[in-house]
Amino acid sequence: MIVTLELAPASVTTEGGLIEQVGLGRTPVREAIQRLAWEGLVEIRPRAGIAIAALHAGDWRKVIDARRGVEIVLAREAARNVAHAASEQFREAAMTMQRAVITGNVIFFLEADKALDEAMARAAENPFASRLAAPLQTHSRRFWFRYKSDTGLTEAAEHHVGLIRAILDRDEAGAAAEAGRLMDLLRAHADAAARR
Repeated sequence: MIVTLELAPASVTTEGGLIEQVGLGRTPVREAIQRLAWEGLVEIRPRAGIAIAALHAGDWRKVIDARRGVEIVLAREAARNVAHAASEQFREAAMTMQRAVITGNVIFFLEADKALDEAMARAAENPFASRLAAPLQTHSRRFWFRYKSDTGLTEAAEHHVGLIRAILDRDEAGAAAEAGRLMDLLRAHADAAARR
């Protein structure tokens, strides 16, 4: 809901309101709020509610700059370590992205992007890099949804599928290069969003 802006940037909600919206109990919602606060997606304001992080176009560049190096590490290590079970997750993510492009379904694309990030984290076998990347990936998806989801689906999917191919081919240098190209694409989008 935060990534797809259903919970509007800079809006304020309450724990009770979130419990009602998501239909879960107090404990899982509280745990999610704590994790989201740690990731910088919400700010807990005692007795005032929960503020959804604002979305400033210039911050997207900062997210991409922070993300670049760790994505290259994850891609290289995923190509080195990919196992048969993980390769199925990569193939499924690629197929879902391609279906998302054909149908123009941005939500499918975001789900496939998250599945790809999870497959890469699992295949890379580097929990330190994965934990560092996860919140940056979420912030990046949120920015992409706000600024590029209406026009950037095909291009983004092509870059992701190129990354998946390199990983499945166990091409470490190629995977690192594809991850770098994907970050370059996102940085170009971030630069354009900041100029608006």
